[in-house]
Amino acid sequence: MTRPRELAGSVVLLSGGMDSATCLALAARARPPVHALTVLYGQRHAREIRAARALARHYRVDRHVVLKLPLAPLLDSSLTRPGRRLPQRKSRAGRIPSTYVPARNTILLSVALGYAESHRLGAIYLGVNAVDYSGYPDCRPEYLAAFERMARLATRASVEGGVRVRILAPLLHDSKAEIVRRGEQLHVPWALTWSCYAGGKAPCGTCPACRLRARGFRAAGVVDPAPGTSR
Repeated sequence: MTRPRELAGSVVLLSGGMDSATCLALAARARPPVHALTVLYGQRHAREIRAARALARHYRVDRHVVLKLPLAPLLDSSLTRPGRRLPQRKSRAGRIPSTYVPARNTILLSVALGYAESHRLGAIYLGVNAVDYSGYPDCRPEYLAAFERMARLATRASVEGGVRVRILAPLLHDSKAEIVRRGEQLHVPWALTWSCYAGGKAPCGTCPACRLRARGFRAAGVVDPAPGTSR
């Protein structure tokens, strides 16, 4: 059996949050040239987009694409419906929270896969996490492995050229504290990142993303330098 070829370069799904920022730092070191892809799918926390632009400038990516994909009317989630209340605490075990966006990672990875194939990039980085992942089914290792298998069947680069596009989730098994520690080693500019689901001028401090971020920095023994975060 012929071993699949791997191309250089990578595209990072860059949301502007601390996980995707850490992935961008890793990609910049390991798999240049680096492109960044930010998708506006209708999330209420569009403040993340400004963070993504700032991070792309900081890391001087080869290209940063901000794609408008107006899916909010189709996706039933408290992150895409402004009238729905955001949860203030973690969901009970076994329950998928209202912040789950139906098929989001499948949609985003599909766009990134088309981009990677078109630009002959060998890897897609995304900051999903299976430890503190809030019960999202599309953040599991088996899901990512299945998507990579699908990519080998679905792309001309693979079928005709024997080229493999890798799906890389380097933070998959890290706790939030471990992500903070890794980011510190990589000198990630935390002050440029945004995590809050609410999307106001300052982090709300009460949504699950804010709480998880605060807990991660606290456990890592690192002061979060982002404006508006608790010290």
